[in-house]
Amino acid sequence: MNSEQFISQRVALAIESLYGATGCQQMIQIQPTRKEFEGDLTVVVFPLLRISKKSPEITAQEIGEAIKASTPEVSSFNVIKGFLNIKLSPLYWSSVINGINDDENFGQLPATGKRVMVEFSSPNTNKPLHLGHIRNNLLGWSVSQLLKANGHEVIRVNLVNDRGIHICKSMLAWLKTGNGVTPESSGKKGDHLVGDYYVAYNNLFVKEVEEIMAATGVSKEEAEKQSTIQKEAQEMLFKWENGDPEVNALWRKMNGWVYDGFDITYNNLGISFDKTYYESQTYLLGKALVQGGLERGIFETHEDGSVWCNLSADGLDEKLLLRSDGTSVYMTQDLGTANQRYDEYQFDEHIYVVGNEQNYHFQVLKLILKKLGFEWSDSIYHMSYGMVELPEGKMKSREGTVVDADDLLEQMYSTAKETSLALGKIDNLTEEEQDKLFRMISLGALKYFIIKVDPKKTMLFDPKESIDFNGNTGPFIQYTHARIKSILRKAKDMGCEVSHAGNQLSDKEIELIKLISAYPDKVREGGDLHSPAIIANYAYDLAKEFNQYYHITPILKEENSELIGQRLMLISIVADVLTKAMAILGIELPERM
Repeated sequence: MNSEQFISQRVALAIESLYGATGCQQMIQIQPTRKEFEGDLTVVVFPLLRISKKSPEITAQEIGEAIKASTPEVSSFNVIKGFLNIKLSPLYWSSVINGINDDENFGQLPATGKRVMVEFSSPNTNKPLHLGHIRNNLLGWSVSQLLKANGHEVIRVNLVNDRGIHICKSMLAWLKTGNGVTPESSGKKGDHLVGDYYVAYNNLFVKEVEEIMAATGVSKEEAEKQSTIQKEAQEMLFKWENGDPEVNALWRKMNGWVYDGFDITYNNLGISFDKTYYESQTYLLGKALVQGGLERGIFETHEDGSVWCNLSADGLDEKLLLRSDGTSVYMTQDLGTANQRYDEYQFDEHIYVVGNEQNYHFQVLKLILKKLGFEWSDSIYHMSYGMVELPEGKMKSREGTVVDADDLLEQMYSTAKETSLALGKIDNLTEEEQDKLFRMISLGALKYFIIKVDPKKTMLFDPKESIDFNGNTGPFIQYTHARIKSILRKAKDMGCEVSHAGNQLSDKEIELIKLISAYPDKVREGGDLHSPAIIANYAYDLAKEFNQYYHITPILKEENSELIGQRLMLISIVADVLTKAMAILGIELPERM
């Protein structure tokens, strides 16, 4: 029972004793007291006047007196017009923190029976993961953990886009310029090697277009239409979809290189999936759905043989579902994949973690599934997020100007190592322990800096700023946790024992307890909004509040042993809640730092 529920219960009892009315719980409105007034919670008495038949001031005064007389957990009250401000006593807050201390599952909400599928990552097998993918993966992982904390059953899935024109571009460039190079012969991760040939294709294409323009004087648009390499890539896709053995063998080989590379990056990020789907295995399901919709008159065929869904009556435009040569598009496979997943899992909600440039795509996906008769399409939710930009501007993968995920992780590790060694506080750790700490700090910095931003916002990523040990960063929270653990170790060496809280609580301790007790509500709020940023910023607020408390409150130097035990319990709970909150974000907290 939180403080609002507690006071609401006491108000209901007061109303019954004063006015003989029962069953009025829904009329009781409780809200946090505004900062300019004294109190913790405010009762809005206006809805209760029909029961009291008295003025707002008298009603508030009578209810306040009744609660104060019967509730030792209330220390005082005051009335401001039609508002009853109630201040809770140290007795109440000590019972709250003692209850939290005894609750191993604090912050884990009860099971709901709701099954939620979360799709994230969804990379293409023509390039390595980059900074944009990192934001996607970290949001997908953390929202999955957040939904678990809300009591839902969560299934994490990945859809690998392993077919399509973009895949054929890498394959074609490798055939033309690769000279049989492999990850083993080049010493490169497979996803990096294949990504090099995606860039190489673009270079070949740009060069050919320029040559056509120079030779014929046609426009760039016309030169692109005349490009032979573009036609070769389209022909390769047609061959792949029609089972050409040579094209399929090359496709399997190069995709295998990429999968091996992806696995290394996922492992370094601490990311895993319950199931991975492959577009090559689902696009035919989508084509079958399109064919069925065509036969039922839901879709239509254009003169060139392409298949479209006309959504103009729904305020949208026409959507291509099959090209004139019969090859499929992203929408085709998304239709098939969504249907397969529902058949397999009967999910109550399906969350797609995909950038905001695909907002229209998912609006259309839901609508087409609804037209096909799938009522569960209403359960689809597009968790749209903003792009990640760098101080020097946007990234473009086809031009090779992206920030590679592996390079970024390596850079973050180096920065964490340099910063930690400069502080000079880890000399007593072994080389292995230092390596583990550097990885913990670097990942904590990266993950926190990205997740703390509201998902819907475009964000600017600055690696150096993210690893600062001060301010709203992951390392600041990690350092706070390590500081608490250091205090607890010293206390144990001194023979100090942790004890339950008594009634001697300072104002700062009460503020800390209030913030701790808000954690389950933050979990619920974050889950409702699909926003791990709420948990990230809560963790920072809690770490900041602890540090303020620590600077003004003696703990091990306190002479009263009962107060020492009480304060040790309080800070150990802070460490525990920080651990739980950061675990939702996929961030580990060190014991020493």
